[in-house]
Amino acid sequence: MAEMKIGDALKNLKGMSHLKKGIRAAQIEDIWEQLMGKTVAKYTDKIQIIQKKLFIHTNIGPLKNELSFQKPQIISRINEAFGEELIEEVIIQ
Repeated sequence: MAEMKIGDALKNLKGMSHLKKGIRAAQIEDIWEQLMGKTVAKYTDKIQIIQKKLFIHTNIGPLKNELSFQKPQIISRINEAFGEELIEEVIIQ
């Protein structure tokens, strides 16, 4: 068995598609407040990434409306934060 540095092993694991998706899904929850602000984060119940779609769950009607108007900006901010085209569509529920 070949020896590998821990950093290289972690990079290999992170590059695996199914693991990368799970890592990104967890990271989006961590940076959501930074990207969208405290108020939006406070009233957002759940955030999910499924097949390049960002699902935002909230029970606040005015927030749903505001987020609907901001869909292009949300996509841009998230993709810029991750340095890749992670999100193509935003769905507000």
